[in-house]
Amino acid sequence: MAESSVHDFVERLASVPSDDGRNNFLDHSIAGNAQRRHNLELYLGEMLDRAPKVLLLGEAPGFRGMRITGVPFTNRTMFQGPANSFGLFGPGKGYVLPADAAGIAAEPTATVMWEVLSELQFLPLLWSACPWHTHVPGKPQTNRTPRTSDTRLGTPFWQSLTELFQIRTVVAVGNVAHRSLLLNGIEVPKVRHPSHGGRSGFKQGLADLLEAGMPGRLQDVPQLSPPVPPVVPAVTSRSL
Repeated sequence: MAESSVHDFVERLASVPSDDGRNNFLDHSIAGNAQRRHNLELYLGEMLDRAPKVLLLGEAPGFRGMRITGVPFTNRTMFQGPANSFGLFGPGKGYVLPADAAGIAAEPTATVMWEVLSELQFLPLLWSACPWHTHVPGKPQTNRTPRTSDTRLGTPFWQSLTELFQIRTVVAVGNVAHRSLLLNGIEVPKVRHPSHGGRSGFKQGLADLLEAGMPGRLQDVPQLSPPVPPVVPAVTSRSL
C-alpha cells in the first residue's frame, strides 16, 4: 500500500460526520484531531512495512483508547513508555499525544491486547467493526455498544484494509465484530474479547488458531531497522 493510499484512507475515514452518539475523533472540526490522523497514518505505514496477513476486528474505540490516540487498541501510556516488543509506539517513533489526553486514564483493554500479542509473538493488523467512538448521547466520556447502523457504516473501512494489506485471515474479536461480518455474509473465526476479564479466553482463542496454522507469528514478519521519526503536524488555532 502506497503512502498516498494510507493518507487517502485516513481522510476518507475522517470525512464521516459525527452524530449525538458517535464521535469521529479524526474529523477536521477540531485542530487537535490532526495529531490523531497523523498517528493513525504512522501506525498503518509501520504495519504496511511488517506486512501482516491477519486482521483482528474488534468492536469500537474506547473513550480512553483510540479516541485519544487515533490508533486502534492503544492508550496514552504506550506512546509515553518504551517501544513494545514489536518495535511499535514509544518515544522517538513520531507518535504524539493531543492535549486532551491529559488526565485521561489509560485504556486497560489496549494494555491486555498488546501483552497477549507479545506473549504469543503474534503481530496482526488491528481494527474495529465501527472505527469511531460510540458513546451514550450527551455523555462523550462513556462507551456504548455499536448499533448495527454503526457497524454498517464502518464496513467499507475494514473491507478496504483487507484489500490494501492483502489480508488472508480475518478474526472477529467478540460478538459485535462477528455479527458485523455475518451480516456481510462472511463466516470467520471468533475469539473472546479481551475486556472485562476476557484475557485468558482471548489468548487461548488466538493460540488455538495459531496452532491450527493461522499466519502471523513473529518469525513470519519482516524485521525492520528503526525508522526516522516523521515530522509531527503543528496544531493551529483554526480547524484543520
